[in-house]
Amino acid sequence: MVEYKWIALSNTTIGVMMATINQTILLISLPVIFRHIDLDPFLSSSFPYFLWILMGFNIVTATLLLTFGRLSDMYGRVRLFNLGFIVFTAGSVILSITPFKGTAGASFIIAFRLVQGLGAAFLFSNSAAILTDAFPNNERGTALGINSIAAIGGSLIGIILGGVLSVVYWRAVFIVSVPFGVLGTVWSYVKLKDTSTRDKTQKVDYVGNTAFAVGLTLVLVGLVYGLESYNGLPTGFGNPWVLASFGVGGAMLVAFPFIESKVRYPMFKLSLFRIRPFAFGNFANLLSALARGGVMIMMIVLLQGIYLPLKGYPIQVTPFWAGIYMVPMTAGYLVMSPISGKLSDKYGARELATLGMVIVAVSLYLVTFLPYDFYYPTMAGMLLLMGIGNGLFTSPNSAAIMNAVPRETRGVASGMRSTMMNTGMTLSIGMFFVLLIYGLSSRLPVSIDSSLNALNASSLIPYFSSLNPTVALFSAFLGENPVSLILAHVSISHSLYVTLTSNSWFSSVLAPAFMDSFHMAFYVGAGMAAVAAAVSISRGKMFVYERDVENRQQEGTNVINNNKEPLTGMNNRGTNSMTQRGRWK
Repeated sequence: MVEYKWIALSNTTIGVMMATINQTILLISLPVIFRHIDLDPFLSSSFPYFLWILMGFNIVTATLLLTFGRLSDMYGRVRLFNLGFIVFTAGSVILSITPFKGTAGASFIIAFRLVQGLGAAFLFSNSAAILTDAFPNNERGTALGINSIAAIGGSLIGIILGGVLSVVYWRAVFIVSVPFGVLGTVWSYVKLKDTSTRDKTQKVDYVGNTAFAVGLTLVLVGLVYGLESYNGLPTGFGNPWVLASFGVGGAMLVAFPFIESKVRYPMFKLSLFRIRPFAFGNFANLLSALARGGVMIMMIVLLQGIYLPLKGYPIQVTPFWAGIYMVPMTAGYLVMSPISGKLSDKYGARELATLGMVIVAVSLYLVTFLPYDFYYPTMAGMLLLMGIGNGLFTSPNSAAIMNAVPRETRGVASGMRSTMMNTGMTLSIGMFFVLLIYGLSSRLPVSIDSSLNALNASSLIPYFSSLNPTVALFSAFLGENPVSLILAHVSISHSLYVTLTSNSWFSSVLAPAFMDSFHMAFYVGAGMAAVAAAVSISRGKMFVYERDVENRQQEGTNVINNNKEPLTGMNNRGTNSMTQRGRWK
């Protein structure tokens, strides 16, 4: 008979992989979806739909993870995890039958992508806690490593699937989740059992929940609408509504820890941050997500909007090949993550996770030396390095975070860990987009003017001055060419028209302007990965919170301490009112 721990691992792996695949599956398939729902990518009014389809899923997930993690400690992790399967599967079924066109179709997709995000929040907030409950501490690194493969690997696989499935049938990007959702729903309700320690005497922290969820939502919404142009400026960060969104949301997030320190039953256990491995592991997790979150966006824009068109690939197949070209990153991660998880059970997370972030920092820095017409094997090697580095980091870091907390707080700890990662990923996408838009606003007009002068077509320069950098970026991301729209009512020779409307011309003028911002974004990502490495090495030796060991020995006696270090989360480097029971290895 199969041991329960393997049942728990198989089920949580299905759930997490299904959710993370859907986080990224639209990155590649959006061009095909836009064409089939007849949404004009060159209308400025289309850009908000693009952003919400791209980022809405992550916004909902990031804002609800803490709440659901806290609720799972009160009402049962398996119960909420099972509900996540039902909600996510229902959202996927409805998305696959999207009946509308144009803005109505886009709004329909956004609405049920938010439903998917709701289901994903239930799955993400409980998977690591369920595994931590099911596995002994000397096997948790392996279990969480496999689960991490599902998480990060799923996000990379989503890119490939999006490219492949969208070429075959655009609705397949939604249908693909349905059989896994049905299987996971049945499997979880039949086989999963709740072994967590519940505390039903506690109450829901309504004030804290509201402050965090509304505050983070307002900040992320401000980020989304800040990416739109406003009053002739390349971005909308001067828009009063955007400023108000940032101001109110930021104030609520600043107030959040003060609220949590005063309420009787906080949703966010600040005391957990007194545990050194938990605190430093989560900060490294956030920095890692900030470093890598926008990388896939940047690579897809480069591949779909510049590299592949310049290599002669038709627009119709660029999504497919962009996904294929990202395979080395997935391969590196899938190979390294289970190895690092197994090693972390024996040696701990500090050295493995730190080495992983060092490798990521080096690989991101190396990308800054690439030209836009790079030699692909060189790029493939860098992508492979990124995957290996992230695989080395993620599994040990997750295991270290979850090993360090008491059994009764694993739900909220899992929610806090996932919140850090999802918030970092979402902020990273917005941050990298901002770098791109500002870079294009200053460099793209110069590049266009130079090319038109070389073609003896300087009279066309005024027409191209209307090309908004946001529209140019949007077009590159979708693999579309906005030039034919610009020249729709301009009388020029046929040969010049053919030259200017070719994908290669638009890609060639976009490339120099894009690469400046591309390199800057990777400098920023490399810097954050380096800081994540510094935080990771500072986490202290391997620590395991072992309530089960306490109970077997007699409460309060003979706590194991192999290295004779103080049993406090801060290693005596600061005051700590929360005495840890566990062992440093």
